[in-house]
Amino acid sequence: MTQPVDQFERVRGETDPLRQAKLASELIALYQQRSVELARLRKEAINRAASERNLSYSAIAAELGLTRGRITQIRQTAPPAERAFFGVGPVTVAVPLREVSGRALPVISSEDARAAERLAKLLSELSFQVEHFRIPPDGRWQPKTDAIAICGPKSSPITAEAISRDPYLAFEPDESGNWTIRERDGSRVYESPMDDEDAQRWSDVAYVARLPLPACNQNLLVIAGIHALGSVGAVDYLAHNLPGLYQQVGTRPFSMVVTSDHDGESVTRSELLCPPRTHR
Repeated sequence: MTQPVDQFERVRGETDPLRQAKLASELIALYQQRSVELARLRKEAINRAASERNLSYSAIAAELGLTRGRITQIRQTAPPAERAFFGVGPVTVAVPLREVSGRALPVISSEDARAAERLAKLLSELSFQVEHFRIPPDGRWQPKTDAIAICGPKSSPITAEAISRDPYLAFEPDESGNWTIRERDGSRVYESPMDDEDAQRWSDVAYVARLPLPACNQNLLVIAGIHALGSVGAVDYLAHNLPGLYQQVGTRPFSMVVTSDHDGESVTRSELLCPPRTHR
């Protein structure tokens, strides 16, 4: 039986020089990200050996053929456990291009751009290589790596398909046409305060979930404010609460709702409105 050619050999065998350079760059990025993930896994395994097997770090060092000082260095410099929340990397941050009346070309909203910028900063702090992607106005795209979509079901059928698989929460318009997040069992509806004409403050609500995409055999992390401002608040919540959230959901599919208050595009408060629930 013929063995499949692995990615490395495919790059080596490519005859087109430009395509070979492109494939080599992509594979280097993949290897670099896997190296970072291996460093995280090694750190986590060392900590688990200490806690679960009641081993001293000196004993662990001896078992691994390392010095106690090297074990200390690994524990201090490797990425934190919660890095796994976003995958292995590289990570694609996708935002929608929106068509605006009177504009010849589609644009990215300032709120989406701000959310993507803050998210990219968080990912970089976790040693991810970040790739930015603009979802075309028709919403059709296909994630090729670990990906985060900062958009709701209205902006992309890919996001809509993912949300449709959420067993707990739906994201859809109500009878008046305002978008809402609701419990599928009918117990509660999460509305944006910005849709209240008498609202005295800038507040919004956002849907946050990790959802399966069977077509490409991977998960998609969705961050979707009812209004674009809500996505900024959701990213702020992730930036300040990631370790605790990772302890709760790990790398499993989940969904939750975040509420946030704003002074302009600056977040003054972000907190859970509906706690995270993992999906079966």
